[in-house]
Amino acid sequence: MRRDITVSAEVRETRGKNEARRTRRRGLIPAVLYGAYQDPVSVAVNPREIWQILRSSTGYNTIFNLAVNGGETTPVMLVDEQLDPIKGNLLHADLKRIDLTRRLRVSVPVTTSGEPRGVKVQGGLLEVVSRAVEIECIPDEIPEHFVVDVTELMIGQSKRASDVALSGSMKLVSSPETVIAHVVALRAEEAPAAEAAPTPEAAAGGGEPEVIKKGKKEEEGAAPEEAKGKKK
Repeated sequence: MRRDITVSAEVRETRGKNEARRTRRRGLIPAVLYGAYQDPVSVAVNPREIWQILRSSTGYNTIFNLAVNGGETTPVMLVDEQLDPIKGNLLHADLKRIDLTRRLRVSVPVTTSGEPRGVKVQGGLLEVVSRAVEIECIPDEIPEHFVVDVTELMIGQSKRASDVALSGSMKLVSSPETVIAHVVALRAEEAPAAEAAPTPEAAAGGGEPEVIKKGKKEEEGAAPEEAKGKKK
């Protein structure tokens, strides 16, 4: 989406790590401007202005003006950046010139609206599978985002990329079958664990009662012997 934003840039006459460090000490970051069948130009830009664009609602799809001191003023998009792995600061940016008359391929965020019937009535769960689709259109018609209504979805039903409403010069590049969101059934609760199998001793009636019973037999068998001894 095109924004009425202009970022100033200075031409860098030299390159290399030392020049990049000097540029950052001045509060700027090195950047490269290229594209539109023109020679690339090494420039320096204010990282705070680039961050504001990245954090805006249109993010990487923002088309803004780059005004090079003593040179051109051209519409551009940020296509790549380098971050400090520890501090997260911007270290470098790649800026691409945009021809406003030519179609451009971009990735556009997709959001959902409404509460699915499959969630409200059937107790299902809405899963968002894809959060963006790729389209092709002229730069001035790049949308901020797409919204897909999921209100009528029941369990087992889905919204796909082909359901995204396109307008103007927009053409879907993503596969039409790409699932944006679907409603699924909640997993059934696991069955309670089976009771522990009885031990061999328990299956046989238990060891202790058997010993006691056997002892009684032995005692009963010993009584006649004792009686016989007394008669002698």
